[in-house]
Amino acid sequence: MKIPAEALLFDNDGTLVSSMESVYRCWTRWAQEYGITAEDFARVELHGRPAVEIAADLLPAAVVPEAVARIEQLEVEDVAGGVVLLPGTAELLDSLPADRWAVVTSATRRLAEARLEEVGIRPKNLIAADDITRGKPDPEPFLLGARRLGVRPEGCVVFEDAPAGLTAGRAAGMRTVALTTTHEATELLADVVVRDLSAVSAQVSGAGLEITAAE
Repeated sequence: MKIPAEALLFDNDGTLVSSMESVYRCWTRWAQEYGITAEDFARVELHGRPAVEIAADLLPAAVVPEAVARIEQLEVEDVAGGVVLLPGTAELLDSLPADRWAVVTSATRRLAEARLEEVGIRPKNLIAADDITRGKPDPEPFLLGARRLGVRPEGCVVFEDAPAGLTAGRAAGMRTVALTTTHEATELLADVVVRDLSAVSAQVSGAGLEITAAE
């Protein structure tokens, strides 16, 4: 499948990199520290959402700021050796002009930069939880990404592995490519579904891009 685009917006964890073992290790420790039962923790959608929203689902409002700072500390400290590039990431990003793509993540800027630095990715444009007021599945993060790149929302293609992120991309009026790196294909609603970024290539032509995605 070929998709024309002006710019590409990539989720980070589960799309460009994998830090799932670190994520679950840190969040499990965090939940234990705050006395959250396994049953309550299991009922909350963890992947693809800002930490502040997850904490707000589980804890009294007065505790949330401290709890968010704690999970960020745990995850940053766990970055070394806990982040790996997913297949196809380096090849695809290396083929793109730096001003034609951005990382749009639900992580804080401090955590996102630490994870990306661990695997040698240095995006020119990064949208993090610190930059927005409403996280995925709200379209705000992706709309901000389009504005930062100076392109129309409908000219963007979103790459995501999480249902919340795909919902955000569709709500922003963007084309979506889903990766089955963390969810089954049946859980992902997108224009095209691929196994990972090794199934995606890009051609640069003039002011645009042509994305080829092998389903």
